[in-house]
Amino acid sequence: MTLPVVWIPEADADLKEARAWYDRIHPDLGMRFALAVDAAIEVIAQSPLRFQVLHRDIRRAGVKRFPYGIFFKVESHRTVVIACMHGRRNPRRWKIRA
Repeated sequence: MTLPVVWIPEADADLKEARAWYDRIHPDLGMRFALAVDAAIEVIAQSPLRFQVLHRDIRRAGVKRFPYGIFFKVESHRTVVIACMHGRRNPRRWKIRA
């Protein structure tokens, strides 16, 4: 089951902020981060139910080699990304988006 993945505006802003932060460290690092997020999104699109439910109906997929998680919920016809956050950030931030 492959579902389309959509990002809410806040999650898209999270992603852009993280990418900009890695770009400031080193441009190549920003690109590697973006590729790792793309790879995680592909896995989510192909099999979203393989990821554990953390809170209510929210699941998390890790981003390889980066301390980030992609928080999402599965709906009947799509998967909705609600946050792309560093693992050390306050979880209240993504929980209020749910």
